[in-house]
Amino acid sequence: MTFEELKPKVQDILLHKDTLREDKLLQLCHLLKDNIDYYDWVGFYFRNGEKEELLLGPYAGEPTDHTVIPFGKGICGQVAVSNENFVVPDVKAQDNYIACSFTVKSEIVIPLFVDGKNIGQIDIDSNVLDPFSDLDERFLEFVNAEVAKLF
Repeated sequence: MTFEELKPKVQDILLHKDTLREDKLLQLCHLLKDNIDYYDWVGFYFRNGEKEELLLGPYAGEPTDHTVIPFGKGICGQVAVSNENFVVPDVKAQDNYIACSFTVKSEIVIPLFVDGKNIGQIDIDSNVLDPFSDLDERFLEFVNAEVAKLF
C-alpha cells in the first residue's frame, strides 16, 4: 500500500471518537507495520512529564526491554534533544545506538510536536539496510501531525 493510500486510513483511525487515544495509537502502529513491508517495529515514545526521559507508548512488533530511554541515549534519546528527524541507514554505523534486536538493520525516528513542543516521537525499526527515503520522512511527519491533534 502506498503512503498516499495510507493517509486516509491514518485519519480514519484517529477520528474515532469512541476509541481511547492509546488504542488509536496502537491501531496506527499496526496499520503501518502491516502495510509497509520494511516497517518491522513501529512504536511511540513520549516524554515522561518534565523528566528528561522517554517512556514507551503503544507499539507493534517484537517486545522491547527499552521502555525508558534517557534523553541523549540512542537514536530516540538523541531526537528528544535535537528535535530533528533522524534516519539511520545502518545501525551498526552508529556509536550511540541502543540495539533492540539483532535483526534490526536501520531505523527512522520522527519527533512529535504539540504547540511547538516535542512531546515524543514515532520510532520505526527495519530489518532491511537503508530502506528509508524522503518519502518515509514526509509520510511520518504527516502521521505525527495527525497524531498531534489528539493532544
